[in-house]
Amino acid sequence: MPQTADMFIGTHTYRRLACLVAEIVSGAWAQRAMRRDRERGQGMVEYALILILIAVVVVLIVGVVGKQINNVFSNVSSGLAS
Repeated sequence: MPQTADMFIGTHTYRRLACLVAEIVSGAWAQRAMRRDRERGQGMVEYALILILIAVVVVLIVGVVGKQINNVFSNVSSGLAS
């Protein structure tokens, strides 16, 4: 009985290996790798934009509320001084 690759690594693994070799030869593997890298870069840009938006909102809130908090502390300070 002749020994085949199926006997050693299983039919499913053998088929996956054959598909991988076909993708490498056809260049599909490289295209998929480049697409995956672009998607990672896109995700990083999205996170950066979200962080920038949060920073802008925090600065605006501190600018608006900061004056009111300063007034409250000034009133408390004046009250304690008298």
